[in-house]
Amino acid sequence: MNSHSLKPKHVEGLVRQWLEKEVAAGTIKNRMAAVRWWARKVNRQNVVARSNDFYGIPNRIFATGSSKAKSVSATQLEKVRDPYVRMSLELQQAFGLRREEAIKFMPSYADQGDHLILKPSWTKGGKVRAIPIRTEDQRIVLDRAHKLAGKGSFIPSHRNYVQQLRVYEGHTLRAGLSKMHGLRHAYAQQRYEELTGWKSPAADGLPSKTLTREQQDRGRQARLIISRELGHEREQITSVYLGR
Repeated sequence: MNSHSLKPKHVEGLVRQWLEKEVAAGTIKNRMAAVRWWARKVNRQNVVARSNDFYGIPNRIFATGSSKAKSVSATQLEKVRDPYVRMSLELQQAFGLRREEAIKFMPSYADQGDHLILKPSWTKGGKVRAIPIRTEDQRIVLDRAHKLAGKGSFIPSHRNYVQQLRVYEGHTLRAGLSKMHGLRHAYAQQRYEELTGWKSPAADGLPSKTLTREQQDRGRQARLIISRELGHEREQITSVYLGR
């Protein structure tokens, strides 16, 4: 691709990828400033929107009260015709996986009995991650995943990752499903309630500042656990999912 073939859809796709990968809002804004500078230099400034709002870039990173949690019902899953996409969605919901992780997921490798191990090549930042298998529902999902994938992943042999990603996007769109990152929000909020015994602020629970010192300590430990399970290093990032 050269500068003259750059189109608005390319910029939109780039920003969408950053948002899906949870790049910090400030980082995205800095990158967009660089993109706009480059576009002006090559006389292609008209392909980049002047406002970050056009691309849905948030003004701040932390959500403080509104929940972005989503769930996918059995009826909604039935509308997804591709079995690999359907299974990826189930894994996202059951284990809080990112979309890429759920597409590249190999049950024969990941399933360690009482926990999952995610390969570095599947994860953001290329880091190994462990996620506990806690419930019978999770085990049922994994058993179905084993049956469908065998020794492989949820990328069928005649496709590569990019092709399967497009299939995923197409099938979820036709099924009326959007913002599936909300499945990770739901996972985080469920885990927080399991670990603490009360709902997170984003799920209409009490703000952290109103909790007792003992409750705050317990909540902080829960956030650290959830952060690791989601593949983050900082406790602060859990505010995106749980509120504060």
